[in-house]
Amino acid sequence: MPLQEFTVSKPLTLGVELELQLVSLSDLDLVDASPDMLELLGRKPFPGQVVPEITESMIEIATSVQPDHAGVLAQLREIRDTLVAAGERLNVGLCGGGTHPFQLWTQRKIFSKPRFKEVSQLYGYLAQQFTVFGQHIHIGCASGNDALFLLHALNRYVPHFIALAASSPFVQRRDTLFDSARLNSVFAFPLSGRAPFTLSWDDFRSNFFAHMERTGIVSSMKDFYWDIRPKPEYGTIELRVCDTPLTVDRAAALAGYLQALCRWLLERSEPLPAEDDYLVYNYNRFQACRFGLDGQIVHPKTYEALALRDDVLRTVAHLTARALPGEEAALSHLLLQLRSDGDAAELRRHHRERGSAEGMVDAAIARFRGEAA
Repeated sequence: MPLQEFTVSKPLTLGVELELQLVSLSDLDLVDASPDMLELLGRKPFPGQVVPEITESMIEIATSVQPDHAGVLAQLREIRDTLVAAGERLNVGLCGGGTHPFQLWTQRKIFSKPRFKEVSQLYGYLAQQFTVFGQHIHIGCASGNDALFLLHALNRYVPHFIALAASSPFVQRRDTLFDSARLNSVFAFPLSGRAPFTLSWDDFRSNFFAHMERTGIVSSMKDFYWDIRPKPEYGTIELRVCDTPLTVDRAAALAGYLQALCRWLLERSEPLPAEDDYLVYNYNRFQACRFGLDGQIVHPKTYEALALRDDVLRTVAHLTARALPGEEAALSHLLLQLRSDGDAAELRRHHRERGSAEGMVDAAIARFRGEAA
């Protein structure tokens, strides 16, 4: 069926989704606990939304629409406390991190939901390997044209979010040497990567999507696994490149950073996005995944080589100088991170100090609870 018109939403409102690991507190491996967890959580009101994900060893939580960083942070903390209490009743720990460091994809069970079964039939083992964990951030947009403008204007900043959220250095007990190995799993899907370049919602809807639908390859926006995609039913764009951070505080800070960045971009004081901006996109994306904040990227307009950490610092400092009161706390959190280690480095440190992948998971569970690991 034709793609719907773009729903108008309040500009720059926020929503956050987090995919979380369900871990046995006995052996610290992933456990197929989402049916029991969802049944338990469904017995009383939940502060936000909790839904199954493609395999039974993960769940997705989502905030309601929030005006700013403070609202996101308060609700994420309330959700976290509710989840932790439910997990204790089931002997299940919850944690962030973009990958579980030693789970085996062959042991994962597809959640019994028609769409998940369809995806499993189409993509085979990739569906089970998709037991990786990301943060999605929604930004409200006044129109479909604004949504597409932001989607493409953000291409230059995608490496910032990859590096700031990177928390998936280990896969099957091996250090991958990537700060974000999770995105390699996402890139295996044929409809991943970036959205086609258009700044007109009518053109996107009537030409690109209509043609794609006629091919029989897609039937809705859910079939695209793009780094950023429009969500016309919500009136948002959805940034999808972030690993799930180890703490809800960092997840909220990333949402606040995106909100402040979009507020500035909508002033249209910077050069407009262009198709040629994407010449360096995959290279910059790789640098952020591989090296995190220590990566080297290329500016899409000037082709200047930039140290990623310095580029993020300059951008955060620029936004801080013009921040609204609700944005300052989020930007301050990220400034502290930029002067220390991120989540990937923290996980590697726990692996060295504790001597095992299990030690990393135990530390991640403590960090999600809000405890010092």
